[in-house]
Amino acid sequence: MGKKQKKPGKGKEKTERKTAKGEEKRARREAGKVGEEDDIDAILKNIQKEEAKKKEVHVEENVPAPSPRSNGSLTINPSKDTELILYGGEFYNGSKTFVYGDLYRYDVEKNEWKLVSSPNSPPPRSAHQTVAWKNNVYMFGGEFTSPNQERFHHYKDFWTLDLKTNQWEQILAKGCPSARSGHRMVLYKHKIVLFGGFYDTLREVRYYNDLHVFDLDNFKWEEIKPRPGCLWPSPRSGFQLVVYQDQIYMYGGYFKEVSSDKNASEKGTVHADMWSLDPRTWEWNKVKKTGMPPGPRAGFSMCVHKKRAVLFGGVVDMEVEADVLMSMFMNELYGFQLDNHRWYPLELRKDKPAKNKTKDIKRKETANDSESNIGNEDDDTMDCSEEATDVQSEVGGVSNHLTKSLTLNKVGSSQNSDVMSDSTEQEATPEAIKPIGRINASMAVGKDTLYLYGGMMEVKDREITLDDLYSLNLSKLDEWKCIIPASESEWLEMSDDDDEEDEDEDDEDDSADDAMETDEDEEESDEEAEKNVAVSGAVALLKGERKKLRRKEKRARIEQIRVILGLSDSQRTPTPGTH
Repeated sequence: MGKKQKKPGKGKEKTERKTAKGEEKRARREAGKVGEEDDIDAILKNIQKEEAKKKEVHVEENVPAPSPRSNGSLTINPSKDTELILYGGEFYNGSKTFVYGDLYRYDVEKNEWKLVSSPNSPPPRSAHQTVAWKNNVYMFGGEFTSPNQERFHHYKDFWTLDLKTNQWEQILAKGCPSARSGHRMVLYKHKIVLFGGFYDTLREVRYYNDLHVFDLDNFKWEEIKPRPGCLWPSPRSGFQLVVYQDQIYMYGGYFKEVSSDKNASEKGTVHADMWSLDPRTWEWNKVKKTGMPPGPRAGFSMCVHKKRAVLFGGVVDMEVEADVLMSMFMNELYGFQLDNHRWYPLELRKDKPAKNKTKDIKRKETANDSESNIGNEDDDTMDCSEEATDVQSEVGGVSNHLTKSLTLNKVGSSQNSDVMSDSTEQEATPEAIKPIGRINASMAVGKDTLYLYGGMMEVKDREITLDDLYSLNLSKLDEWKCIIPASESEWLEMSDDDDEEDEDEDDEDDSADDAMETDEDEEESDEEAEKNVAVSGAVALLKGERKKLRRKEKRARIEQIRVILGLSDSQRTPTPGTH
């Protein structure tokens, strides 16, 4: 979670300074004054020279696990559902950005990583897309970011990896989509379906809603254009596509409206709509959300298991004041039943105490009866269902905050390794064995097992890039298993002159506020005591006391807890869910 701002005025001044600094960077870009580290053309040429030196495929056996990264691709080997193919991704250490072009193969049964190096490999990238068909992995697009984030390059190349020989080959087919990242790509029968994405240049940002199809039999691209009067999704990136029978479902996404006026602020929109695409006719239709859908969020991951789509993670931003946002990194699971279009939270069965099995069965029956009423078209019933969903959503938000409070709030005052270390103070419950909230993680399903790798989350002003690997049996839904725990994530502070000046100014501001903070210490102690009481009350509410309260009383209690815990304060927004 982000950092709570107690002094909005001071936060506003810092924001203004950083905004001014960003404008200076933009001016430097437009003037073409960039250093060697930001000369993307030179960087990519050097990479090509190094690639040209490779003469044969080299496979290193049993190597260490990959370094922390987000926006990489994780693909199941079609010939072996216990092997994962990991490619690319990016890592930001607070000072520089690193983009990877390495290829790993992971054997789940042996718990062994292989690092593959081969001639004619694609250049490094992140936010690309891959699909697997027969013995090949197909990859399109993505982006490369210069170390200082002054330059960006979007790819429009199309590659195939032979999983038998470990050799890459670029497919030079005409009519391919334009350069982009943040798009999505799925396999339908013998066709690759690609939609959306974005393209960022120095002067403009473009979001796409075009639809392209690649036929794997004749190796040809085709753009499917909307017919007059038909429904069509709006431009976006960072959404998810899943395939079920003869339907392709799209959910969510992100769009940023950029004004031509440089003084105007950029407005981002997080989509929460759902669409279905019929690949036989290429017609889009809106899908009505029923049940208990997740709230709008960016950077989530999504996969298909049998008749169900599984959604994990994402970030939710809540704005209260103009200059500060609160960011909640989610680690909850949602299921979308593909045959009846119903959403529901996915709860692990092991989380429920054994002694309450009878009560749980009755609770399930009651929940099922209530859930069946949600889809009723009667207006009064829909109003009640929506209100109940709102209450459930608010309770879930408080629950999520409590989980993070109990496991993450100590992170900011300790070393980075504390983020990843197990808390010895916590009770060893199934709830504790769960991936931390994150965005831009890589997720795939092999047979009945879901695999989750890497991603990014924030602790105060730090971006923590992850390298942990979790698995979950989707048939049993009993517990998350941590296959590879997260390692310590490196974080370096910016060292350029402007940032040093900013730090000096911040230090001066902090010194000037010391007297005020001394007076506030006692108030903070009172606030902490009040928060402890609120946490106890929230735990009781979440464990069952809420069943005895009426809906209005629940709302009042939840709102009171949100205010005390600071959930009504806004905090800094993480990187938008463009990827």
